[in-house]
Amino acid sequence: MTTLDNRPNTALLVIDVQNGVVEGTHELDAVVANIGSLVAKARGEQVPVVWVQHSDEQLAKGSDDWQIVPELDPNHPEPRVEKSYADSFEDTTLESVLSDLGVGRLFVAGAQMDECIRSTLHGAVVRGYDATLVSDAHTTEDQSEWGAPPPGKVIAHTNLYWTNHTAPGRTAGTVKTEDVDFSTS
Repeated sequence: MTTLDNRPNTALLVIDVQNGVVEGTHELDAVVANIGSLVAKARGEQVPVVWVQHSDEQLAKGSDDWQIVPELDPNHPEPRVEKSYADSFEDTTLESVLSDLGVGRLFVAGAQMDECIRSTLHGAVVRGYDATLVSDAHTTEDQSEWGAPPPGKVIAHTNLYWTNHTAPGRTAGTVKTEDVDFSTS
């Protein structure tokens, strides 16, 4: 029930599943397999898949580290959005891509959960989108040496608080890969 007018469609937003971003992240193989399953399901149902790729001083655009992991080969006609900030909407073409597709509802998957995923989820809801986090299709690296909890607990905490997130006229929440229903409005 997005607050965006004339935006009845749904999209799968895959954020930063790039070689240099996900290397060594928590339960990577399972997360990539779940994202692959979501992508296949979205494509089969004619639901747009939008790929987001981060670049910065440590992640050079066009480098091997910048590329989407080989297990998730984005189709060329699917939109790609390049970003330099945590929020995938910030100073990017994402809003115009979604507007052109008539999208007001997002399913979100990818990495790094404790930075770019969280920022994009909040950015989406603030901008009027319904935003559902796929609870077993996002990951993060271990930052416990800097005082963060272990990655499994960080992921569990994000799933917990996003499950109960609310905003006027918008929906949020979490769903497991196997329970994603792109047709539900």
